Amino acid sequence: MQSLVNVLRQDGVDNALISLLQTVGVACKEINFRLHQGALAGVLGSTEDENVQGEVQKKLDVISNDLLKDLLLQSGLVKALASEEEDDIVVGDIDGQFLIAFDPLDGSSNIDINAMVGTIFSIYRANDSLVVDESSFLQPGSQQVAAGYVVYGPATLLVLTTGNGVKMFTLDQTLGEYLLTVNKVNIAPDTQEFAINMSNQRHWAKPMQDYIDDLLKGSEGPRGKNFNMRWVAAMVADVHRILCRGGLFSYPWDRRAPEKPGKLRLMYEANPMAMLIEQAGGRASTGTERILDIQPEQIHQRVAVVLGAANEVGAVEQYYSHQR
Repeated sequence: MQSLVNVLRQDGVDNALISLLQTVGVACKEINFRLHQGALAGVLGSTEDENVQGEVQKKLDVISNDLLKDLLLQSGLVKALASEEEDDIVVGDIDGQFLIAFDPLDGSSNIDINAMVGTIFSIYRANDSLVVDESSFLQPGSQQVAAGYVVYGPATLLVLTTGNGVKMFTLDQTLGEYLLTVNKVNIAPDTQEFAINMSNQRHWAKPMQDYIDDLLKGSEGPRGKNFNMRWVAAMVADVHRILCRGGLFSYPWDRRAPEKPGKLRLMYEANPMAMLIEQAGGRASTGTERILDIQPEQIHQRVAVVLGAANEVGAVEQYYSHQR
């Protein structure tokens, strides 16, 4: 099996980006270790603080954020970073070549029940300006040079794209190396499996309610086939399932907070996942527009998400287009 570095070199990835991805990998190995220690390391449970999203922070949210932040800033490769757990951007080396945004521990509400969680990251080239601020990050997702996640489950996997398809690497716990285990991920264009939080159904816009209603009618309904539902309540886990066996994931707008376009964050959740999904042959949309085309307005911007099997995402968009 080939190591992460060897695979990236064969793909023609430049040395600076390889070094940055190695740094992310090292931080995630340390997060993985802390997670697997669990209660033995005293890292379970919540803090008394909230992040900028108004969400109560888990101890491991803070630990994971600090590990990533410290290692990335020490690398000298990062001009600035943005994190779900930071109110504002954190400036790094003014000569750094990259900007990186990340969700240090997606699905952290699952930690205390020992369920799957992960780290999501998104990387952009930094410009040559001596000034770096939030506006530096406000690039559409189509400008990403790399995106991926590490999922901490029965095995620890790094799922990565540098714009040349999607590859999966498994962490060899003995060697401490990420080894290539899936060379090219492909998402089938059709599916009979979807992931969505059904408890919010009454709050969705009518197009999404109509779409899910038709799925639930099965072979007797207008879709003419039976659908199955899966929901892990961690985006990283639900997207990982799609990359492994197909399907559709959605977290749509709902009327409980009508001023917010969605729950998931564009910069460090939707954009990196959208890049991965598209690189694997799927599609990623808000229901009305391609996620990677959205011009961000701020680093913690929220967005509705529908992603996965290309034809099924297209079907969702048809429901929205009929309601315009």
